[in-house]
Amino acid sequence: MRKSIATVSVSGTLTEKLAAVAAAGFDGVEIFENDLLACPLPPEEIRARAADLGLTIDLYQPFRDFEGAPRARLRANLERAEHKFRLMRRLGADLLLVCSNVSPETIGDDALAAEHLRLLAERAAGHGIRVAYEALAWGRHVNEYLHAWNIVRQADHPNLGTCLDSFHILSRGSDPLGIEAIPGEKIFFLQLADAPLLAMDVLQWSRHHRCFPGQGGFDVTGLVRHVLNAGYAGPLSLEVFNDHFRQAGTGRTARDGMRSLIALERQLQGVAHPSVPSGFAFAELSGTGSLNGVLPALGFARTGRHSGKPVDLWSQGEARLLVNATGTGPQPAGAVSPGPVDGAGASAGPARVTGAGPGLVAIGLDSPDPGRAVAHAESLLSPVLPRERAPRDAPLHAVAAPDGTEIFFCDDAWLADFAPSGNGGTGITHIDHVALAQPPHYFDEAALFYRGVLGLQPQESLEVPDPYGLVRSRAMSSAQGSSAQGSSAQGSGVRMVLNLAQVGAGQPPPQHVALASPDVLAVARRLRAEHPELLLPIPANYYDDLEARHDVPPELRELGVLYDRDAHGGAFLHLYTVTVGRVFFEIVQRIDGYAGYGAVNAPIRLAAQHHGSRTEPPMMSE
Repeated sequence: MRKSIATVSVSGTLTEKLAAVAAAGFDGVEIFENDLLACPLPPEEIRARAADLGLTIDLYQPFRDFEGAPRARLRANLERAEHKFRLMRRLGADLLLVCSNVSPETIGDDALAAEHLRLLAERAAGHGIRVAYEALAWGRHVNEYLHAWNIVRQADHPNLGTCLDSFHILSRGSDPLGIEAIPGEKIFFLQLADAPLLAMDVLQWSRHHRCFPGQGGFDVTGLVRHVLNAGYAGPLSLEVFNDHFRQAGTGRTARDGMRSLIALERQLQGVAHPSVPSGFAFAELSGTGSLNGVLPALGFARTGRHSGKPVDLWSQGEARLLVNATGTGPQPAGAVSPGPVDGAGASAGPARVTGAGPGLVAIGLDSPDPGRAVAHAESLLSPVLPRERAPRDAPLHAVAAPDGTEIFFCDDAWLADFAPSGNGGTGITHIDHVALAQPPHYFDEAALFYRGVLGLQPQESLEVPDPYGLVRSRAMSSAQGSSAQGSSAQGSGVRMVLNLAQVGAGQPPPQHVALASPDVLAVARRLRAEHPELLLPIPANYYDDLEARHDVPPELRELGVLYDRDAHGGAFLHLYTVTVGRVFFEIVQRIDGYAGYGAVNAPIRLAAQHHGSRTEPPMMSE
């Protein structure tokens, strides 16, 4: 299907927006009126520039507060419409979006509204223009899509149809099944936006929190399926109002929008993800230093060194950590530098830094078919990263996540590069999950990346209190990862947590690697006896409250182990290490199908980390 996007969905000037939209592969644009009014170019030149870029101008919008107005205003409204029609002919647009009236003066009379819209459509026909009437979710009298359609049907003019907008329909909880009762030829346009599920005024929700399909909580795919069943043959068009999108790079946002439509189209076609990862092959950390003391303390052993690179393999059970001595890694969240700039003024790739201390820089995923996985990622506009490879090196391929983390698709061949021998202790079995701190404005993009590129399923976003603000958090998991059954790495699935700090002071949240254990208490006893300086101190007040709520052994307090219980009787034991550079470790034990992440304890952990951030983490000998 043809793909379009409203210019309001991306940042920049109108000419920058057109260039970025074309570069992302869109077929057309909706010209938002404010973008045109602020542009110094005449409409004819905008029309020519769009044509040179291969873009059609699919819609001009919006025309406001027309139908049902008092009779004294009708003449002025029609004169205003005539001006828009003349402008649209200069611009080369032949479809005008008319939003349902929000003025307190409008009259709630469907027959009058139909009469006015018929007059408008008749005037539009004289200019070769059609009119698409849309029910705003906050319209004064018309705020449901079927109500708008009934008025269009009553007006009965060939140049008048309806525009359907997924946000306006789904934000009100309307049943989209009714769309199939609308003749496809009378659905003149389809606008798409997702949104997080929020309890707030619908106007503010719409103006600040829309996002691309697949980034929020609406069933946009289901709605589009109803529209197609009705016989709609026009473009899929994105219309997103989002404060973060207005500040993000123009080209980057446009590409993310195209990624969302490609993924949506594949869902409509029933195309399954070709290679959902089954588990973690490895997590790669940059830098050495104190890591060489922390990892042995956790029970890891250095079991191999890369044949041609300064990278060591540390193992314990099926948990594998690579330590890259070069110290390179992604830019810390909250301090992203522009990096290479594309033609639309947006960052063309993830920024990188060195010397920021140990950090999580890459993740290897066990993939049933690595070749198909990387091809799928590339088809969703994810950049495949160049990699220097010696003739005997395993043919690994990686793509860049939005925050710059390298995502590798692996089979077992990569282990031959290290010729591993032996293993570490037995307290840890595999990597349970990783948590990645996201740069500002990339949180929604990351959610779509991990959902579309890796096939992970999102959970709802949470806001976790931090002593200096809030941390927005969203978990993503594969089907196996959500079940939380078993302790073996094989088939354990993939879990990732995306974090975005919204704090007024201090450093962004560190990233962390969570390691699974069948007996966290045993691990905690050993660490408390041998390396107490490695454990993050947990306040006694936490345990006073915990013991009042749950029947837990006193040993949890002595060992610094945290506890959570879900509504289904599952339990979660976990402990944290101090932060080393930009990363810390968590040891977790899932009991009786617990599938969460101990979010109730996150504020305690964040406060403890802030309390200890004034001192350097201890250096430990190997």
